[in-house]
Amino acid sequence: MALRAAVPEDLETIVELRAVVMRPDLERLGRFDPQRVRQRFREAYVPEHVSIVLYDGAFAGSVAMRPGDDGWWLEHFFLRPDLQGQGLGSAVLRTVLAPRDAAGETVRLNVLQGSAARRLYARHGFVLESQDPVDVFMVRRPAES
Repeated sequence: MALRAAVPEDLETIVELRAVVMRPDLERLGRFDPQRVRQRFREAYVPEHVSIVLYDGAFAGSVAMRPGDDGWWLEHFFLRPDLQGQGLGSAVLRTVLAPRDAAGETVRLNVLQGSAARRLYARHGFVLESQDPVDVFMVRRPAES
């Protein structure tokens, strides 16, 4: 596993992966719209905050760490479905969280209600901060990591 900086040309590859990865949870929540799931990412894409996940040298997904007023936000973490459940997600999280841990910084994220990804985040020290009918907001404070 390796990470490389994203570039503007990565946009559509990530957009399509996002649509595939998020579809089951969005359908379960009654919120899947094929155009909206793509457009929302296009509008939020800031390549400077995104890393491309490579596995065996090939595109495997994306992850972003965006600075916020109260720490960092882990966003746009998508892995190809054929690579999920094999430890790759944990490897990516350890890599992107290490600098935040070293600096003693808080990291937040949100995940869809019922998403299996919530268990992954909990294993890496994220705890419930708040939730609504669609999203679960989690936080990882330095003392909890």
